[in-house]
Amino acid sequence: VQLQASGGGLVQAGGSLRLSCAASGRTFSSHTMGWFRQAPGKEREFVATIRWGTGRQYYADSVKGRFTISRDSAENTVYLQMNSLKPEDTALYYCARSNRGALSDKGSFDYWGQGTLVTVSS
Repeated sequence: VQLQASGGGLVQAGGSLRLSCAASGRTFSSHTMGWFRQAPGKEREFVATIRWGTGRQYYADSVKGRFTISRDSAENTVYLQMNSLKPEDTALYYCARSNRGALSDKGSFDYWGQGTLVTVSS
């Protein structure tokens, strides 16, 4: 399984970006797809997860109401729409897949993309 993330870039505070993550191979309804991020000098943290089968979404408190995770099953792609971006959202964003249906525990995600950099200027 390979995950290819894209869509990062430089944006001003208050702006928006949309990240995409295309997965090779089939994603099953029992899987979850998620986004994590890692800022310089900090640990990788959970951002959002979506259950592939039901589409139910889960968010970190820090992004709730500003970010939206979605999926396109036909394209085997997961998206992260990020609105009202803040400088503290600056990080390397990773997409990941859990074959075990994990929600926020990064240790339970089996496959990781290469990361895409999001920089929010003040």
